[in-house]
Amino acid sequence: MSWWRISTDTLAESRFVVSALAETTACLLALHKDVAAHPGERQWLDARLPAYRARLAADPITALLVWSALRPGWIADFVVPPASGVAAPAFHDELAPIRETPADQVHEDLEVALRGPVPAGLRRPDLAERLADLLEWLWTELVRPDWARRRRVIEADVVARTAQLGQAGWAAAFDAMRPGMRWLGEGRLQVNRYDFPPRDLSGARLLFVPVTPGVGWVSWAADRYAVMYPCSGVLAEPDPVPVPDALGALLGPARARVLVLLDTPKTTTQLVALTGQGLGSVGRHLRILLDARLVRRRRAGRAVLYDRTAAGEVLVRAQAPR
Repeated sequence: MSWWRISTDTLAESRFVVSALAETTACLLALHKDVAAHPGERQWLDARLPAYRARLAADPITALLVWSALRPGWIADFVVPPASGVAAPAFHDELAPIRETPADQVHEDLEVALRGPVPAGLRRPDLAERLADLLEWLWTELVRPDWARRRRVIEADVVARTAQLGQAGWAAAFDAMRPGMRWLGEGRLQVNRYDFPPRDLSGARLLFVPVTPGVGWVSWAADRYAVMYPCSGVLAEPDPVPVPDALGALLGPARARVLVLLDTPKTTTQLVALTGQGLGSVGRHLRILLDARLVRRRRAGRAVLYDRTAAGEVLVRAQAPR
């Protein structure tokens, strides 16, 4: 297993960040692997794989680069620079370090990923530019049109993780973050199941970066380390829970969706992400459901969580398809 040594000071100063580049890279990994974490992701892959494969078929050098850089168990370092930690960075600002990677560094990183020499077709100086162009194409064509929804989902996951930290601490948060990751105690964080040397994060920043595809990875630079992890499945699903027609007719479709989604505790931010409704609309629905005693409200740390009461459970189950 691979683990990092993390001090209490590093944990105290760690933070969650939103990264458009990490989201785009996660989409690249999902397309490359063609493995879906849930039915919604399978639909997304089936709809976008033809365009992605056509793009690579028209550019065999970039296709070979992707195959060489994204190896099982290892991603070439230049492909996944850690997030800067800057609040809401622009996509092209995040992309610049990849585009500007020196050719000799790219070749060295590929040799590590391949555990051997770089293929003859990749012994050229423009590989970083080619990868950056591919990521920019993915962002423009496949990610940016849906970025508003994706960002809401990511921000909702951050709220949920922060609430979990307040309730159960870092050990529980790490164990639930991604497969192969868990707190070992004594300042040791296992980040994956691969057998790599441990790393000491003394003096470095630690960042956690949620992404909506069901993939994850770790990356580092001299001054910072980052863990990219998948948002929880219920948040990442584009339409995770169907609303019974009868319940929608009774309460109104929008309010019924809020009630159905509260099978587990959620914040208003999470509900906004899941429903696509505005914060004011979700707030009004919650007030009405609270007044009707169909949902309840409780505080977890700095977060306010809502879930269904016994009466709300009876109402939802009574309208469920038989």
